Amino acid sequence: MRLVQVMVPTGKREAVLDVLNDEDVDYAVSDETSGRDYAAVVTFPLPTAAVEPTLEKLRGVGIERDAYTVVVQAETVVSERFEALEERYESEEEENGNGDRIAREELVARADEMAPTVRPYVLMTAVSAVVATAGLLLDSPAVVVGSMVIAPLIGPAMAASVGTVVDDSELALRGVKLQALGAVLAVGAAALFAVLVRVTNVVPLTAEEVFAIGEVRERLAPDVLSLVIALGAGAAGAVSLASGVSSALVGVMIAAALVPPTAVVGIGIAWGEPQSVIGSAVLVLVNILAINLVALVVLWRMGYRPKLWFREDEARSATIKRVAALAAVLLLLTSLLGAFTYSSYRTADFESDATAAIESELPPEATLLNLDVTYEGFPLQTPQTVVVTVGYPPSSSPPPVAERIRDRVSALAPEPLGLFGEADVRVEVRYVGVERANG
Repeated sequence: MRLVQVMVPTGKREAVLDVLNDEDVDYAVSDETSGRDYAAVVTFPLPTAAVEPTLEKLRGVGIERDAYTVVVQAETVVSERFEALEERYESEEEENGNGDRIAREELVARADEMAPTVRPYVLMTAVSAVVATAGLLLDSPAVVVGSMVIAPLIGPAMAASVGTVVDDSELALRGVKLQALGAVLAVGAAALFAVLVRVTNVVPLTAEEVFAIGEVRERLAPDVLSLVIALGAGAAGAVSLASGVSSALVGVMIAAALVPPTAVVGIGIAWGEPQSVIGSAVLVLVNILAINLVALVVLWRMGYRPKLWFREDEARSATIKRVAALAAVLLLLTSLLGAFTYSSYRTADFESDATAAIESELPPEATLLNLDVTYEGFPLQTPQTVVVTVGYPPSSSPPPVAERIRDRVSALAPEPLGLFGEADVRVEVRYVGVERANG
């Protein structure tokens, strides 16, 4: 529920009270004695769903052109007329399917408040990226989650979407600029921090060893299911904003979709392997687009429109264009995620089949110690080099299985880019003498 206070200009008092009486709204009128062009101050409680239609009716009698209105949240209202008004609007909202949403003015105010000013936004985004990078390099899920909590990413996304649907170009542009700035800043901060820890030998690892860290590895080749997080975050962000409830937890969800993969991109740049983190970069772009797309659709479907009716067509056109553009780019990038998903499945299947084939060729006294595969290609990876390490008793000769292993592994290798013919795979077989402990 909300408590609304309206400054009534001279000559508008009766018109305002007539509107409130027609709506069966309880109100209190006080004389305005500041000496300005106001005759009275009218204060009245409203159900959340009644704020926007009531303000529309007051605008219809010219209240907004010469006065200002304040809307604040109320904890409790004890009034039979208020309860009847609340029941009426609840039934109307259920019929319209809009639910208990806040007024357009409140929505814009909340979105504007959630979009931070540049200085704190830059600071918090950089700190979040640095903490996420440290958590990834430490392989610490707790630290990575901590970086999500402090990331101020929900505000810009919601500001861009709200500004679009209500035709507030300044708010929409501000949201877009902040999102672009945040993405570039997060990658830059993560890369600089990763370069620092690498140069100072705090993390004395090669690129291959860094990419083998669990928290880093799982974000190198994202799949289509990663898109679900962003879609859910965008929908939850729009609904929480429009419902007037806290968006803090939703902000963590949005950060979960953006901060860790952004930090992985920075790590790849710092270790001189930007091509290895292309999948993470694609995931960041996909998540940003998905959050904005879903938020736009949800807010428009909830019935939010521009303040002026003759701007509605313009806002609808702008929203449709942006939804179409976001959907087209998102579809293209999602196809890359699909390719990553298929590539991951194909490489895992190849390694599993190759391991089984190699073990079937080894005599009982020999053991497969390691299978190391190097892949190339984008987005579909194909094996280029396979290094097979075979252990055997030092007291005997190496088993003569190298040729058979090469033939079996080459035959199992997936075709490059789906073309026919055998893949050109280099297979190396290495023998290592292994002493077996007794007992």
